[in-house]
Amino acid sequence: MLPLLQLIALLLPFIFISSFSAALAHNHDDPAIRTMEAFSGYPVHEPSPHGFSNPITSLSVDADTLVKQIEELSTFSDSPAPSVTRILYTEKDVLARRDGSEPDLPAVATGSHADAIPFSGKYDGVVGVLGALEAINVLKRSGFKPKRSLEIIFFTSEEPTRFGISCLGSRLLAGSDALAKALETTVDGQNISFISAASSAGYLTDPARISTVFLKKGSYSAFLELHIEQGPILEEEGISIGVVTAIAAPASLKVEFEGTGGHAGAVLMPYRAPLLLSQFDNENFDASRNDAGLAAAELALAVEKHVLDSGSIDTVGTVDTRDIDEERRNIVIKKIHESANEISKRRQVKLSEFKIINQDPPAHSDKSIVEAMVSAAKDLNLSHKLMISRAYHDSLFMARVSPMGMIFIPCYKGYSHKPEEFASPMDMSNGVKVLALTLAKLSLQ
Repeated sequence: MLPLLQLIALLLPFIFISSFSAALAHNHDDPAIRTMEAFSGYPVHEPSPHGFSNPITSLSVDADTLVKQIEELSTFSDSPAPSVTRILYTEKDVLARRDGSEPDLPAVATGSHADAIPFSGKYDGVVGVLGALEAINVLKRSGFKPKRSLEIIFFTSEEPTRFGISCLGSRLLAGSDALAKALETTVDGQNISFISAASSAGYLTDPARISTVFLKKGSYSAFLELHIEQGPILEEEGISIGVVTAIAAPASLKVEFEGTGGHAGAVLMPYRAPLLLSQFDNENFDASRNDAGLAAAELALAVEKHVLDSGSIDTVGTVDTRDIDEERRNIVIKKIHESANEISKRRQVKLSEFKIINQDPPAHSDKSIVEAMVSAAKDLNLSHKLMISRAYHDSLFMARVSPMGMIFIPCYKGYSHKPEEFASPMDMSNGVKVLALTLAKLSLQ
């Protein structure tokens, strides 16, 4: 894995130096903060009046450069092309700020993540990072003069790959004492602690500083995230822009059964309490599975290596269920627990553990931001669709400290988290334009 600073260097001269905390982003005396002037060419102070000096139709996206940057960034990987693997190791995020004419007002922020699960694609998250940079350049070329400052946040730990915690950076920015405390004892699969990994990377020398990244509610006037849909709807319906109205509330469960096996030939099936059959026995989930409002409500087998070892007596299944209606999702969790107990009795195996790993609330996009995104799409003559995000993103947690909105663009066959993941230059350009125009609208409020 290449060090994070080497990865950041790829984005120079457009980018900025890294900062430990978004909470420090407003401290212009901090040497780790650089204004957007460092990478976009804006002057720090611009005269009024605010707004565009050229018509909206002049918005121009440099798609060739954007594609080139995505291709270049994909080479920072622990797995061979075309797959991408980027497992980063701290809550540290990278920020950039372009001062508006009234810099004391809460800024408008945008951004996404650049880490990637093993053997995935090159567009997940990255479109929202490099696309945010290009959106600022779009505004620059149009002659736009913002009132509120604009900030870009580059999250490095959205995926749960290493420490089993998704959206680590945004969770911390949203302020979680419980998470900060848990990170003091969190270890990865190699038994390397979070604190040790962060310290060895040069990002965290004092565990007590974790809580210094917490943001107060209202730190930003708005947060926007541009992202590939990670689903097939926009492409299938021929729609250019998805305007996200809500992000589903995810919950992950761990279900562990204990049973007995026996000699493959000598012990007949009626005398066994077979674990794998217990795990596949999810007939009681049919009612939940058929609920169109749920993204997932099914007991799925997650066979760990020791399960198939000789003498193994336990196996672990996982359940993932998501819904924008938190109460309905929790009812499903209750039904799954009841079903697990029924399976245990019927299959004569022990339900040794039923654990809720995480259970997050949903997030609803701010009405004024939705209106701004819809208005931007209409101004640009781009088709749009109001939709729900079944996948969760950093925006889910940024919504706890700021009004939030998300912009989706189509991706090929809905593929994501695999090397075939793809977004066309045209679709990315459309997304960048809508992002740029929405940022402009919100920065003038």
